[in-house]
This record gives sequence, structure tokens and C-alpha cells, in this order.
Amino acid sequence: MKTALVERALALGFAQCRVAPAKPPRYGEAFRLWLANGSHGTMEWLQRGKEKRLNPELVLPGAKSVVVLTTNYFQGPERPARRGRIARYAWGVDYHDVIQPRLESLDAFLSANGGKQKIYTDTGPVLERDFGSEAGIGWSGKSTMLLNRELGTWFFLSVILTTLEIEPDPPQRNRCGSCTRCIDACPTNAITAPHRLDARKCISYQTIENKGPIPLEMRALIGNRIYGCDDCLDACPWNRFAEASREMAFSARPPTESADLRDYLSWNDDQFRTAFRGSPIKRIKRRGFLRNVCVVLGNIGTSDDLPALETAAADPEPLIAEHAAWAITQIRNRT
Repeated sequence: MKTALVERALALGFAQCRVAPAKPPRYGEAFRLWLANGSHGTMEWLQRGKEKRLNPELVLPGAKSVVVLTTNYFQGPERPARRGRIARYAWGVDYHDVIQPRLESLDAFLSANGGKQKIYTDTGPVLERDFGSEAGIGWSGKSTMLLNRELGTWFFLSVILTTLEIEPDPPQRNRCGSCTRCIDACPTNAITAPHRLDARKCISYQTIENKGPIPLEMRALIGNRIYGCDDCLDACPWNRFAEASREMAFSARPPTESADLRDYLSWNDDQFRTAFRGSPIKRIKRRGFLRNVCVVLGNIGTSDDLPALETAAADPEPLIAEHAAWAITQIRNRT
């Protein structure tokens, strides 16, 4: 059955399929301490689902195995720098829409073999990276990312909890050695020590998970990143082995490829939803996206951007208006 499962997973488009035992994660105590220190910021769902994340039995009673799958989203070398950078994983369509049907197909296969399952792609109370490490998908890097010998850092993780007992795969040894490139590359020092990340300092957290104003002390550090940050991933030497994904759905779409930053500021809610339909970027809504655009223009904009920012400073959404006013001040101070 395991052989058939792996073959089916690869045929569906997953890059790898390995299995870990459904037992409490090895890094459970570190996760408790991370939450206790408030390093999760405003991501309260992590605190609410804490006990389930620490015990697969609470997610799926009778769980015996965790099937861990990878999906490659690497699109090759980054395009020449535009005025605003978007994390690679968000260049194309929402990965949930691509991966979910494939997980459902594997769920049906396991059900036909007598199993009961729960399937997730970062949508449930599961510490995916811990199970990925236990299954030998990769090892925990100093950036807290899971590293893979063939895919580097450019992959999505999915898990299937099942009541079936499937032979587990052995874990890999840690291959980071003395390298600290990911730590050195972080523009905000969010990686406070090897394997420790303070989400509150992370640009991905501030531009995606933070729903309110971006702290003043963080704005200049965001530079030209309008959605997420890949700096610690880009820095990893293991990415020299990464091969471009054959999944065209993850290729850059026109809204992320060609629009100029100040053009975004004229969009209303309908235009935003239409442009980013089916994109991960839609989850931060117009208010969050234009907030980020204003911060980037405040960092790299010119006097040519002032008319668009002045219009945005009168936006009825206070979050956009405040960040636009800040950007105007930054540009005027420079010019």
C-alpha cells in the first residue's frame, strides 16, 4: 500500500511523499516556549490550537501515521528587481487551490484501504515542519525553515493524518553545519538565534499577518517588499540544487509581474478582488495591500509618486491614509 501511495502522490504532482509516526512532535516544548514569549505576535489561532498541535490524537483520534508531501514552487532565478518585491510563493495562483484536490485524491485512496484521514496544507492545527523533519523530508534549518536536499527551501508542505499504520521513513541528519547565511541575511534580525524566529520582527509577518499599522521602526526595514520576504530563503546554499517547478500555476501573473506600484493606489475593492482573484495576495485585502504599497513607496518612491500618494492619503480607509501620509513625508524629506 505504501508503494502505491507514493506512486499515486508523485503521479498527482507532488515532489515527494514520506511518512512519519503520529506521535507528539519532537520540538513541542520549544513551541510552548515560543508561544509563552509572545513570539507569535497576533496569530492567536496558534495559541488556541496549541494542544492539538502538540498531540495528533486530538486532531484525529486513532491517528497512527502522518503522510508528508512536498510541492515544488520554484520558478527559477528571480526576475530583474521591480519597484516592489513579492515573495515567490505568491507569484501565481493560491497554492491551496492547486494542492487541495490532490490531497483529496490521496484521502480517497487511503479511505479505500480502510483509513480515516484529516488533510491539511497549513490550514489545520498541525506542526507540519516537525512531521516533515521526522519523515525525512528534510531537516530544520537555522531560519526555522525545513530544508530539502533536492528542493532547497522552495516547497509547500502538506500532511495527511491517517488511522492506517504505514511504515515510517527515517529522518535525515542536519546538514547546516556552521553556516549562518540565513541569519546574516535577515534584514530585521527576526532570526534571534539558530532555530528561533520572532514573528513580530519578520517582514512576512508584518506585511501579511499583521492586520493593523506597521510599526514605525519596521517601515524603513521593509525596503521594497510589498508581500512577504524571501531573504533568508534566497541566502540558503542548498538552493543551488533547486530545479524549477513544472507547475505552471505558480508562474507569475500580470498583477504581480507588470503593474507599477503607484497604479495600485487607484484601485477600489472590486478592482483589487478582480486582479488578485485566485491569488494568495487576496487574503490581506485591499487595505493591507495598499498599506504595504505605501510603505514601499515611502522607502523608494520619488516625487513622481506624490500625486498618487496624496490621493491615497484621503482614502476613507484609515490604515491606507495613515501610511500614505507617512510615505509622503518620507519622499519629501529625501527630495
